[in-house]
Amino acid sequence: MSRRGAVFGNVDKWIVAVYFILVAMGWLNIFSSTCGIIEEQTVNFSLSTDYGRQMVFMAVAFLCAFIILLVDGKLFAQTSYVIYVLFCLLLVAVLVVGEEVSGARSWIKVGSFSIQPAEFAKFATALAVSRYLSDHDYSKCSLQNKLLVYLFPLIPIGLIMLEPDAGSALVFFSFLIPLFREGFSGSLIVLGFYLILLVLLSFLIDKYILLGAVLLLLILMVVLLRRTRHIFRYAILIFIVSVATVFSVDYGYEHILQPHQKDRIEILLGMKQDIKGAGYNVHQSKIAIGSGGFAGKGYLKGTKTKFDFVPEQQTDFIFCTVGEEEGFIGSLAVLGLFLFLIIRIIIIAERQRTKFSRIYGYCVAGIFFFHVWINISMTIGLMPVIGIPLPFFSYGGSSLMSFTILLFIFVKLDAYRYDIL
Repeated sequence: MSRRGAVFGNVDKWIVAVYFILVAMGWLNIFSSTCGIIEEQTVNFSLSTDYGRQMVFMAVAFLCAFIILLVDGKLFAQTSYVIYVLFCLLLVAVLVVGEEVSGARSWIKVGSFSIQPAEFAKFATALAVSRYLSDHDYSKCSLQNKLLVYLFPLIPIGLIMLEPDAGSALVFFSFLIPLFREGFSGSLIVLGFYLILLVLLSFLIDKYILLGAVLLLLILMVVLLRRTRHIFRYAILIFIVSVATVFSVDYGYEHILQPHQKDRIEILLGMKQDIKGAGYNVHQSKIAIGSGGFAGKGYLKGTKTKFDFVPEQQTDFIFCTVGEEEGFIGSLAVLGLFLFLIIRIIIIAERQRTKFSRIYGYCVAGIFFFHVWINISMTIGLMPVIGIPLPFFSYGGSSLMSFTILLFIFVKLDAYRYDIL
């Protein structure tokens, strides 16, 4: 058998099949959300329509996937740092020459199309993290080396926050998943949930009252566990981190967040109601999804979609179209496909013969999980509207191509394992 035949014969057919199904479903929902009333207009597949442009993006994404499968598998590990630096430089460039859209300078204009470097920085960071962790035993390396690995996601986070694009930056915390798989301390995960709770409470309770309550709880913990070794030292460290977190949230809320971002947080936490203003998107989104009922209204029959009640319905709120037209059954099917894809990636990651491929697989699974979780939670009002795409569903070339590259690099690495002794 030729090498090319072996390459395409070794790819995981389940992942490839789910990929094409999700991309096809995504295009159908973009078409439905943007075509209007079919009886009142002629369907136009030109580049003047979103669904027409999405077909071009799909063709380019498929070409990228094909090229990746032809490339030598070891090339990704060898060039990982170069790719990472390249996309970090693009994140710097977008701050200088980028086009401002919806208050964020996140796009670089190329002819009639725009590129969002933050989307591509995700797979670049996944490659760099995988390369670094494959060269170092995270569970045994020094504290300095452990801290160094955090720089790989923190640098893009910092650059993306300067745009500012909080949604894209948040996804980079998905790299905690491969770190945990490679020896990340479970106690730090607990600390992470504690800090998340502290951040939420910072919006609801006066910072001095909140810190006073934290101090009393820590004193109580020291008294009850006074015989536990180093407990006093840990209590002091936790309190210092708590003080830094609460004051950072307070400063960020007052001086960094935009007014519309503050409104979204306050609405999410029930601090105020504004269904005609900042809360309009989510309010209409929940109505659209709820109106679909169990079986949905039927394809191309979503009234909320057809009459543009939900803003950004072809991008960030594309799941509304699924919920309204395909109902609970369709929504469950979409979630099931994503869940199958993520679980399949994790299973395949564990069978890899190289540490690099295994870690990269967990990076891919983490990124997909964060995107699906945050996007759908946002559309049903469980998280603030921060604007990140639903993989393969949301309209946009940068999103579709970056997710395709991210996934098919892993597909290629898995196929390449047969060449490794």
